Amino acid sequence: MNDAPRTYDVVVIGSGPVGENVADRTRAAGLSTVVVERDLVGGECSYWACMPSKALLRPVVARADARRLPGLSDAVAGPLDASLVLARRDEFTAHWKDDGQVSWLESVHVDLVRGHGRLDGPRTVVVTTPDGGTVTLTARHAVALCTGTGAALPELPGLTDVRPWTSREATGAKDVPGRLVVVGGGVVAVEMATVWQALGAQVTVLVRGGGLLPKMEPFAGELVAQGLREAGAEVRFGVSVVSAIREDGQVRVGLDDGGELTADEILFAVGRTPSTADLGLDTVGLTPGDWLPVDDTCRVTEVADGWLYAVGDVNHRALLTHQGKYQARIAGAAIAARAKGEPLDESPWGPHAATADSAAVPQVVFTDPEVAAVGLTAAEAERAGRRTRVVDYDIADVAGAALYGDGYRGTARMVVDLDRGHLIGVTFAGPGVSELLHSATIAVAGEVPLERLWHAVPAYPTISEIWLRLLETYRG
Repeated sequence: MNDAPRTYDVVVIGSGPVGENVADRTRAAGLSTVVVERDLVGGECSYWACMPSKALLRPVVARADARRLPGLSDAVAGPLDASLVLARRDEFTAHWKDDGQVSWLESVHVDLVRGHGRLDGPRTVVVTTPDGGTVTLTARHAVALCTGTGAALPELPGLTDVRPWTSREATGAKDVPGRLVVVGGGVVAVEMATVWQALGAQVTVLVRGGGLLPKMEPFAGELVAQGLREAGAEVRFGVSVVSAIREDGQVRVGLDDGGELTADEILFAVGRTPSTADLGLDTVGLTPGDWLPVDDTCRVTEVADGWLYAVGDVNHRALLTHQGKYQARIAGAAIAARAKGEPLDESPWGPHAATADSAAVPQVVFTDPEVAAVGLTAAEAERAGRRTRVVDYDIADVAGAALYGDGYRGTARMVVDLDRGHLIGVTFAGPGVSELLHSATIAVAGEVPLERLWHAVPAYPTISEIWLRLLETYRG
């Protein structure tokens, strides 16, 4: 059954945090807005990524912190109760029901059409609904594609029959596997290895390259690898999977060095691909399955008349939920300004330009130890031709670190642009460092001169005194 065509000012495809924020901003500006969603309202982050993964990781990290504290370590010497950890995870995902998210859309007066939305020419979206019908939506001003990414899988013969885990299965599994092979060395790989090793699985991490977290400072990956090994996981570098076969409920994994592993499950965490293969991109002159290049207002650069926006992971600028939400605020404001004929302020600090997607992107890896980073690594700064000085400091030598217990291990690094006199990159690795990140983000994004940072006095005794020690080391 086909419903009557509907017209809105803005049509948003995808209702994850990015799509929700675009819709919220355009609706708040007085533009009629509809969201199209084929799965659960709230998207990947709410049900299969950020929220369930962090719910799983929190008890793991909390126990690790407690085990370093005399007077508490004996009380937490036993294993985690996996059933309770998984049950808490289920609460964070609202048991994979989206009633609360739907209610929020209703509260801000954004309409919802459930089904698979595809472009059908300029400003037109055709939605195939769950009952097989169609709804045609026309946008007066803008269509925003907020469909995110999916997990990439390698081209291995028969992989479908293996039923491998991706990030979705890793965060949503109902039982702890006895043996888990994790393929990859990035954020998803190390976080999920941390979780399942702590919950009782025997984890083997297989990394094609020479280290974990290759996009971060090398010491970060080294500390995380050390933490995983001390927890009982095996971490192997310079090895690739060449085959995987499921037989009698087990997975036989063939390696390029001729070796073989047997596991109950195998997780591939080897990257992400844009969810654009079935969006009707060909009807507007784009290639299905491609990333979507955008300008700083998140408007797709290869589509005439400026009506199509791509916001969040799908534009490949910064594949992080918080960056997608930041882009959504920018895009929503830009859509509203253009719809009303208002001038845009696209200056570096203006409300209509996503300038933080390259210079000051913050990220936390919630492992034991934690890793928190913003801006450029030392290697990235060198490749960019920046004249820099790199300053490292052992966080264990800061008084506040002793409060975290015995055997604190951690490193801090700041990358200073010598020509401009401010920070362009900061990385922390160690227990409790995630809460240091926003101060670093402000310093990098705000281009705060180093002489001004001397007057931002850290409280004693906290780990934030690392700022004072880094600045002292820089001065010599």
